[in-house]
Amino acid sequence: MSNTMKLPDRPAIWWIRRDLRLSDNPALSAAHSHHRCVLPVFILDPVLHNSRNLSKQRLAFLIAGLRRLESDLHRMGSRIIIRSGKPLDVLRSLVSESGAHTLYAQEDYSPYARKRDTEIAGQLPLEFVGGQTLRHPEDICKKDGNPYVVYTHFKQKWREKAFPSHGSVSLPPIILLTPGNIPSEILPDIPAYDLEHIFPAGEEAARRKLQGFIGDPNSGIFAYHQQRDLLDVNVTSMLSPYLRMGMISTRQVVLAALDCLNCASSASARQGVQAWLDELIWREFYTSILYHFPYVLKKSFRPQLETIPWRNREEDFQAWSDGRTGFPVIDAAMRQLKGVGWVHNRARMLAGSFLVKNLLVDWRWGERWFMQHLVDGDPAANNGGWQWVAGTGTDAAPYFRIFNPVTQAKKYDPHGDYIRRWVPELKDIPDRYIHTPWQMPIDVQQGAGCSIGKHYPAPIVDLGITRKLALAAYNAARAQKKK
Repeated sequence: MSNTMKLPDRPAIWWIRRDLRLSDNPALSAAHSHHRCVLPVFILDPVLHNSRNLSKQRLAFLIAGLRRLESDLHRMGSRIIIRSGKPLDVLRSLVSESGAHTLYAQEDYSPYARKRDTEIAGQLPLEFVGGQTLRHPEDICKKDGNPYVVYTHFKQKWREKAFPSHGSVSLPPIILLTPGNIPSEILPDIPAYDLEHIFPAGEEAARRKLQGFIGDPNSGIFAYHQQRDLLDVNVTSMLSPYLRMGMISTRQVVLAALDCLNCASSASARQGVQAWLDELIWREFYTSILYHFPYVLKKSFRPQLETIPWRNREEDFQAWSDGRTGFPVIDAAMRQLKGVGWVHNRARMLAGSFLVKNLLVDWRWGERWFMQHLVDGDPAANNGGWQWVAGTGTDAAPYFRIFNPVTQAKKYDPHGDYIRRWVPELKDIPDRYIHTPWQMPIDVQQGAGCSIGKHYPAPIVDLGITRKLALAAYNAARAQKKK
């Protein structure tokens, strides 16, 4: 619908949350379709933006994304109103200042957001629209209305639903009228965003990332099933930070994947596309789990594994956090996390399994540490991933699954390229010892300029012993629940 004099003169507020984009933005479209004037608003909520779990990189990416969105809005004749404070108080004040008729926001499914939004909707004319996921969590349920807790069943139901058309994701060129007399705060002055070379912020950057991933018929999405676990080459889409902040929508990437599925030149290429689409469904599955079972942010999904006798040794957790465990692939993953705020999914699984199963440290410690450092940190996906490696999540019987970091590294980083990139002490280690540097003879250590125990730590645990301890701890918790 175009802006005409028939539309209400009173403006609408577009409350920007996790939707830092103009295209395929249902909240913006709804506001623009029903009102002559739209007031884009972003609120710096102290509950979220002062949280211990907000990484510096994620905050910097968010602020950079807001600046990019501000620039895009300027070209449309608009701007963003920045305010800080409790959202209800801020929105109530803005309604009074602007005379706003309605507020539009993309629905958020996290426990805090749902509680906050319910309170606000009870006092202000706030309307919610979809957009964070392709399928609303309430739409993927069993016939009796109960949610799916097994991924394969969720995936089957998810696929059965109709897919949107490309016409539903576009926003025609518009002039976005915005009241000019509403004061705005300035964005906070934070340390410079230093991931611009890896994750440039904004909607256009997200589109370029997607196009780079789907553009080559011989790699990227079309070879994803063959290469996705490799640590020594960069073959993933790296779209997760953009999906986290809504700089691109799930619907946009799903439609792109479906296009690739239709144009794939071989059965193998189609398999690659399908494997990547399955990963998008995993994201929606974990969102659904958090939506229906919000207690998972604090407790194990499986109550019988809530009483695992964790060791929780601070010195072990510190060694893991610093990337000083003596196991090269684990240390590489943890240093990558600190360095760029992003880690390959296979490396996340290995690091998580090592903390929980080999060090017997509560998975919640690792979940919190990741949220404090990830540029793509998402409560649902991060929690789902950690409960998966801990064996406390939705899987049927995974508690005995313990990844061996040595054999895994040999399989997915065979020449140690990933390890050498992030653990420079080992850069001159011969290939035969790159995964087990503690096995180097003294003369080899001297030749490589890496003395174990001096330049690089010896392993802090014995993998065989800790595997037995982990299984005993898990079995003890299961036995206690049966009593």
